[in-house]
Amino acid sequence: MAIILKHTNFIHWETLEFLETNILIEEGEGRHLKFFRNFSDIKPGADDQIIDCKGCYVTKSFAVGHHHVYSALARGMPAPAKSPENFREILQYIWWNLDKALDKDSIEASALATAMACAKAGATFAIDHHASPNYIPGSLAIIASAFEKVGVAHLLCYEVTDRDGPEKAALGLEENENHLKNHQGLLGLHASFTVGANTMKKAALLAEKLNTGVHVHLAEDLYDQEHCLQHYHKRVVQRFADYGFLDAPESIMVHGLHLDEKEREILNYSKAWIAQNMESNLKNKVGYFSGRGLAHDRIMLGTDGMHSDMLQSAKAAFFAGQHTDDINFKRAYERFRNVHRYLRTNSFKGDGDNNLVVLDDDSPTPFNRENFYGHFIFGLRSNHVRHVISSGKLIVKNRELQNINETETLDFAKEQAQRLWSKLLRANQTA
Repeated sequence: MAIILKHTNFIHWETLEFLETNILIEEGEGRHLKFFRNFSDIKPGADDQIIDCKGCYVTKSFAVGHHHVYSALARGMPAPAKSPENFREILQYIWWNLDKALDKDSIEASALATAMACAKAGATFAIDHHASPNYIPGSLAIIASAFEKVGVAHLLCYEVTDRDGPEKAALGLEENENHLKNHQGLLGLHASFTVGANTMKKAALLAEKLNTGVHVHLAEDLYDQEHCLQHYHKRVVQRFADYGFLDAPESIMVHGLHLDEKEREILNYSKAWIAQNMESNLKNKVGYFSGRGLAHDRIMLGTDGMHSDMLQSAKAAFFAGQHTDDINFKRAYERFRNVHRYLRTNSFKGDGDNNLVVLDDDSPTPFNRENFYGHFIFGLRSNHVRHVISSGKLIVKNRELQNINETETLDFAKEQAQRLWSKLLRANQTA
């Protein structure tokens, strides 16, 4: 069964060429789009679905360069036992308590909620960095199944760390390896300051064995650098370089705020990618990202689990970066789209040509190739997403999810959120 988009205004995501056309979209990996100037030239099959897109714009769907499924049920959760005074305490009293409380059902609810939010915001692919220290084996399979149920492609990893002891670190490495036997993915590490030398060496050997890169937080807070200098007598980028992580074109370094010129130079000439998460940095008061001295064609955007709206992330990167970053309209859009180049460069599946979003932009001004960037920054929003097509399948139609009952799934998520929060309250009482 094919999908036919009738009377479209197609925008090529790389050239920004605008084309009035009709599009035939076939289902499956590696399928290319077929364009027809006249709708009468298309011979629809009996099972083909025709969608009239008159007045809408069609372009490549979006992708999230760094996400955290585990935070999906955090919205409105109970306050921590102690009000955090710095970034380490934010982790200790909020996020490390939350991820320890996750179990099978709450992981599933978190993954379903995340995948649904991605799809409704126009994203058909998400790169996720997961943690659930008391439910490690099988956690990535739960997330993969939930994403596939909604229709969102994925690149997953488990966040390996020594903060819960060597046994949990070993389970994290094993979970990454088991997942990569049957899925595309990465090897996850939390951050330099929670991964000791022995675990780091094991991770490097495993990444080499699996022929993949690492997905790791890099210098999100100044403490990461201070800890590395104190314990390893080098800065974090050099530590990662010494283990070969920067030689892998699949590797994703997340945040990268507190870098000196030498580290920027090392990253610039490496093969690793940077995932910027401006809103999370602002929330945690850890600093401002700057792309100065870095390879701009290897900087992509993520949400860091705060939401799943990549259009919002792009706007935040642009506005917050005006005084600290080397960014403009064009560069903001390039960072927004670099995740596709990352996936294509590394031959990851699930982000082919037949991943599309239909936008019913209600702009009161003309929208064309010459002013595209202005509309991207100041006009396009996720509430313009009407239809979403993932690998040739319609997963959102008229803003409604097609593969899953949204009401029932949200009820399940709310039930799991309440149960999760009860665990957090009990933990607070004993803290």
